[in-house]
Amino acid sequence: MNYKIIRADVNDAEKILKLQKLAYQIEADRYNNYDIPPLKQTISAIKEQFKNHIFLKAVSEDKLIGSVRAHEKDGTCYVGKLAVHPYMQNQGIATALMKAIETYYKPKRFELFVGSKSDNNIHLYQKLGYTTYKIDTYESSDIEILYMEKVCKV
Repeated sequence: MNYKIIRADVNDAEKILKLQKLAYQIEADRYNNYDIPPLKQTISAIKEQFKNHIFLKAVSEDKLIGSVRAHEKDGTCYVGKLAVHPYMQNQGIATALMKAIETYYKPKRFELFVGSKSDNNIHLYQKLGYTTYKIDTYESSDIEILYMEKVCKV
């Protein structure tokens, strides 16, 4: 598959949100919980994030097939909402997006979180050098969340 990863801008917000909701539907189904933040995020909220996050997008034949975003605070780069179109998953796009977003920052550590039942995602993050440092539950639900980090070599 031919695709490129480039920096997104606020004009991509609607397409990114549409892709995010499509991709995270799988997670909602997995946990039988449709009240998760990626499904509830609004277009105005995502446009606001463009002010302090770097967004990357994977594009194939002018179609958005993946995205990821991150921001840095106090030496930690927080990576979030990695999304790949369901028909394009398991083709290395998520790995490429993660590796690309990590090149934009030079923090002490990277951090992300993932649901404990999301085995493919956990495997991806572990393959990229992330380890679980904390387990918690999501807000008032029984969804177990793994907080993962990748400490950067100095």
